Amino acid sequence: MRNRNASYSYDTKDSNQFLEAYMIHHQGLVLCITLFVGSFIGGCSTYRVPGGAADFHALGITSDEQAELTEDSIARELAKKPASSFPANLAAVRVQARGYRSYTTQGYDYGNYSVVTLREVESDTDIDSLASLPMINNIIPLNRLVIIDIKDESDIRKAAARVQADMVLIYTFDTKFGVESFIPALGVITLGLFPNDEARVTSTASAALIDTRTGFIYALAESTADAKQIANAWTSKDAVDQSRRRAERDAFEGLISELKKAWKQVVETYAISANDKE
Repeated sequence: MRNRNASYSYDTKDSNQFLEAYMIHHQGLVLCITLFVGSFIGGCSTYRVPGGAADFHALGITSDEQAELTEDSIARELAKKPASSFPANLAAVRVQARGYRSYTTQGYDYGNYSVVTLREVESDTDIDSLASLPMINNIIPLNRLVIIDIKDESDIRKAAARVQADMVLIYTFDTKFGVESFIPALGVITLGLFPNDEARVTSTASAALIDTRTGFIYALAESTADAKQIANAWTSKDAVDQSRRRAERDAFEGLISELKKAWKQVVETYAISANDKE
C-alpha cells in the first residue's frame, strides 16, 4: 500500500469514463467459475462499481479552465478576490458523478452530480484534526436540507452561504478497480474456494477550498492510495469493496495532510493580510 500526495492544481478525468471493470473479463470484475465437475455445479459473483468522481472541469474549478475562457470571462475570473473573514467557518461536501452508488451507500443526485452525505471512509478524527487548525472556527457538513441543485460550484457556494460558511471545501474520490486471477487451474480444482484472485484498487482524493462569497480558489489538494486483497470467486464482492474503502480511507487521510499544509499557506497569505487591513 502506498500514498502519493500533493497539494497543487490537477486535472480530473471525465468521471463518466470511470471503470465498470466487472463487466469486462480481462479486468475480472465479473467473476464467474464454470465448474466441470458436473452440470449441477456453478457460481457467479458480481460487484457493482460505485460511480465516478465529480468532474471538476464541469464545476469550473480547475486551473486549466482559464486557458479555455474568452477574454471577458478571463477578466471575470481574475476579478475574483479573497473575501473570507478569519477565523473562518468552513462548509464541507463530498460530490461524485451523478448516479453514484457504492456497495454500502449511495449519493443523492442534483443536476449532473451526486452528493454523498454518509461519511463512509472519512473518520471523525480526520475532520476534527482539520477543524482544530488555527483560524478555523468550525467545519459544517452540507446536506440535503441546504442543497437545492448543483449545476456548478456556484450552487455549492449558495448552499454554503445558507449555513453562514466563509469557505467551502469540495472533495471527491476517483477510484479505479481491477481484479487479477492467478493459479486459475487451482481455482477450478478447488471449486472456487481457494483464494485465486487479487482485488486491486487505486483511489485519488481531490479537494478544492473556495471562497463562498466570490468563488476565489484558496487551495487545491490531492492524495492517492492503493489497496489490494486476496479473494476467491465467492468473496470477491466483499473483498473489492473492502479494498475500495481502505484505499479511499488512506487517500482521504493523505488529503487531510495536504490540506493542513495548504491551510498554513492560506493563513499566512490571506489571514494576516486581512488582519493588517483591519
